[in-house]
Amino acid sequence: MQAVGALALTAALPGCGRPEPLLRVATNRWAGYQFIHLAQDLGLYDPLRVRAIEMPNATDTLRALTAGTVEGAGLTLDELISVRADGLDLVAVLVFDESAGADALMAQAEVQTLADLRGRRVGLEASPVAGLLLDAALRVAGLAPDDVQRVYLPATEHLLAWQKNKVQAIVSYEPYVQEMSAQGGLRLFDSREMPGAILDVLAVHRRVLHSNPQGLRQLVSGHFAAMHRYREQRAAVEPLLGARLGLPPVQLAASFSTLKLPDVATNRAWLGGAQPLLPSSAMSLERSMRASGLLRAPVPLEGLSSDIGLPAANAPEARS
Repeated sequence: MQAVGALALTAALPGCGRPEPLLRVATNRWAGYQFIHLAQDLGLYDPLRVRAIEMPNATDTLRALTAGTVEGAGLTLDELISVRADGLDLVAVLVFDESAGADALMAQAEVQTLADLRGRRVGLEASPVAGLLLDAALRVAGLAPDDVQRVYLPATEHLLAWQKNKVQAIVSYEPYVQEMSAQGGLRLFDSREMPGAILDVLAVHRRVLHSNPQGLRQLVSGHFAAMHRYREQRAAVEPLLGARLGLPPVQLAASFSTLKLPDVATNRAWLGGAQPLLPSSAMSLERSMRASGLLRAPVPLEGLSSDIGLPAANAPEARS
């Protein structure tokens, strides 16, 4: 771990020439995004070069990104496609995670099967990923999109709406899913049924690749260093992660167990090389989004990813 700290401090030293601008990155309360916040808490970032900012929900994150008050954000792949459709030239520079059960459709006790959703109120965030998961669940049940009453709620209101029975089912994500499960919620459908469809990426404005390459490398290296620290010194960093997510150790571990956390080599396969995997996944997802009415027209996906921010595969913080 000494090598990790030394390398992080080296990355924080100011470079020659004109100083790079501050790189601000926004995320919401999602387990997969937490390693950049952990890196910040551990002092692995130069605060004059990199700043991770937590937003209440995905809607606020997207608003900040669109307004230009941040240079990058943690986004689901479908959110990245949607904002590119709106004209923002964003590039994915890191795959944080792949959801493997972390996004789920939870039901109250009176809803025992997907078919029981007919005519029920279903809560969900006004985001593409929530709509995609609900539509996939309805297709499995043989239900049409208008067979349920959609109630749009920010993620911060999911648990309260659940507790007050304002909805009979809700599309949510960790750690809210665990909290509902602890209160008797039934998991009807989750992202394990949609492999490769729900990815979380770090997306930055394209100009960052050229205006702030050192800050970007520091940000990405910090993510891997913090992930390495979690795996190798879990007891030491669990309190920091648990406090941020509001979860005790057992629930924190359960939350991360529903995510695939790609290492540097896997990230390079997703983002770089002659045929990166991410654009191919994005093309399939973009077609599904258009078929579901979430997009009005095809979205250009050229230059969707870059591996410029990834550390060397043999760097200490790159090991998983």
